[in-house]
Amino acid sequence: MATEADRYGVPATRSRGQLVLHPPRDRLVEVVEALASDGYRMCLDVCGVDYRGHPGRGELPAEVSPERFEVVVTLISHRQRERVRLRVQVPEDDPTCPSLWPVHPGTEAMERETFDMFGVRFDGHPDLTR
Repeated sequence: MATEADRYGVPATRSRGQLVLHPPRDRLVEVVEALASDGYRMCLDVCGVDYRGHPGRGELPAEVSPERFEVVVTLISHRQRERVRLRVQVPEDDPTCPSLWPVHPGTEAMERETFDMFGVRFDGHPDLTR
């Protein structure tokens, strides 16, 4: 049986029974589109985390390098009655991440708020003005 990491091609962990995927920034949209095809059609949340000065963070797979910022995306499948979380590492010297707006148009306000609070720019976002 294929593991979740095999199916989506990115490192995967579990947290409190929930699948957590760790895609690199350049694969985020691809993985979200694959998840949408598998029934994860609703984006519940997009938020940012700044780990500067934070004493610790949730576990990362060995192949994922921790960065100052993290973009966290939560998707839900109503059919499967499951959630999946994506944790994307974003470096301080290049705080950019692809926008999920083309896949989930309801994310524009959440991405704008993350940009406003943490300075993470979302490439492809329709309007990041404050």
